Amino acid sequence: MITRKIINEKMSRIVEHNGTIYFAGIVSDDKELDIKIQAKRALEIAEERFKEAGTDKHHLLRAEICLKDIYRDFDAFNEVWNAWVSDEKPARACVEANMASHNTLVEIIFTAAKK
Repeated sequence: MITRKIINEKMSRIVEHNGTIYFAGIVSDDKELDIKIQAKRALEIAEERFKEAGTDKHHLLRAEICLKDIYRDFDAFNEVWNAWVSDEKPARACVEANMASHNTLVEIIFTAAKK
C-alpha cells in the first residue's frame, strides 16, 4: 500500500511504501537567511515532517543535499549537519544545483524507515 500526503497538484510532501518514507525536498521557510541559518531551519522543518510521518532522524536511510554554491557553502553546511545528525548517519550525497527560488541556498531530500 502507498500512502501520500499531497501538497498540491504537482507533488506529494510525503510518500510511504512498504515501511520506507520518501520526503519531498525541504528548504528553509525564510530565504533571506545565510547558509547556516537556512540549513538549521530546513532541518527543523525536516524533524516536523519526520514526526508527521512516524519516523525520526535516527531512522534516516539517505539524505540528498543540494547547495546553491557548493564551494562557498559546503563547510558551513557541514558544521550545521554534523551538529544535527545522529550516530546512525544516513547515506549522503551533496551536490551543487540551481534552485527553484533565487534565494534558496540549500534543499534536503530524505528517505527514512518507518519507526
